[in-house]
Amino acid sequence: MTAEGFLEGRRLQLARGVLLQCIMGGYPAARFYGSDDGDLALIAEPTQIHRLPWSDDPRALAICDADELTGESSNLSTRGQLKKVIARYAARGLAPVVATELEFFVFAPNTDPTQPFRPPVGLDGRREDGQSAFSVSSNNGLRPFFSEVYKCMAALGLPRDTFMHEMGVSQFEINLLHGDPLLLADQTFLFKHLLKEVALKHGLTVVCMAKPLAHTPGSSMHIHQSLVDIATGKNVFSDDRGEPTAMFRHFIGGQQAGMADFTALFAPNVNSYQRLCHPYASPNNACWSHDNRAAGLRIPASSPVARRVENRLPGADANPYLAIAASLAAGLHGIEHELEPSEAIQGEFEVPDNLALPCTLHAALERLKRSQLARELFGHEFIEGYIASKTMELTSFFDEITPWERRVLAAQA
Repeated sequence: MTAEGFLEGRRLQLARGVLLQCIMGGYPAARFYGSDDGDLALIAEPTQIHRLPWSDDPRALAICDADELTGESSNLSTRGQLKKVIARYAARGLAPVVATELEFFVFAPNTDPTQPFRPPVGLDGRREDGQSAFSVSSNNGLRPFFSEVYKCMAALGLPRDTFMHEMGVSQFEINLLHGDPLLLADQTFLFKHLLKEVALKHGLTVVCMAKPLAHTPGSSMHIHQSLVDIATGKNVFSDDRGEPTAMFRHFIGGQQAGMADFTALFAPNVNSYQRLCHPYASPNNACWSHDNRAAGLRIPASSPVARRVENRLPGADANPYLAIAASLAAGLHGIEHELEPSEAIQGEFEVPDNLALPCTLHAALERLKRSQLARELFGHEFIEGYIASKTMELTSFFDEITPWERRVLAAQA
């Protein structure tokens, strides 16, 4: 849209079906988004209109809500779903506080998708070989890229907590400052967009796949969650003596009750399960623990005022609005029904069958199909539409024969 049109208040409309467009570009049957495929109105969020600092020409981006023409939020909008969850907490006098940790890889351009990704050539003329995890100088070879990333973050008002090199080859992590869930979802979305745009300017490729490299840790999007009393601002997960509260237990119980049903929302792509199949620091379980990274729900070491629950299941490929909405909705379900969690686990442990999660996209979608809880929390229209779109993607994946199959199986009798 032109700047003049936007400033005049001209309404931008979008077909409902676009919200269910699959990643290959196709659409499920029209019955999943209204057989008429009528329009939605895109309503700009006033606090999320940004001049794009990486663009040579004057350009701006506005994050929008997708609303029905009658004014209510579309059931197919993931941002709208998150706003509904936040409103349900507010009705109980509670406000969720979240933070996201996003991991990503920086690669050289990959013009042939049949070939593995490679680290870029740094300022020293060499490619990283995987010995830079957590090094204070590990991004020096990419200094011009990261310098512009930092400047663009500041220009967009994206405060960062910490930035570090992660365990993978040319893999990095950013921790965004905790705050309002909708704001953090917006910031996570903007940051991923910023990364890819700035990378292109520097002849690089940023990849937020869950598992872009074999034999290398995948990329997560951990979600840290706490709740505060709106009237007092106090963390309701700790009592006046600094001890865990019943609400803290119930929140964990709700997370455990929803994680298997919601796995397809946290791990939305075929590749998501490559990360979860190799579960070092990527736990595919609904166990909870105090400061144990093998648990899907980790309670980080902290003071009572900062007591929180870290959901370690979502990958970097997850939709931040949907992942945060699903995680918070599960916690609220536990509070509303006073669900008790399992016993906390510590050290090395075997995952009980009832706390194991689906390990393929097919299994996760089948679990979501059977979930009455998902329909109660997100509505029949959204869940059926989401499943339809993801089933198209899974079918497309099965339509291809992988190099592994040709290499290993072709010579078999």
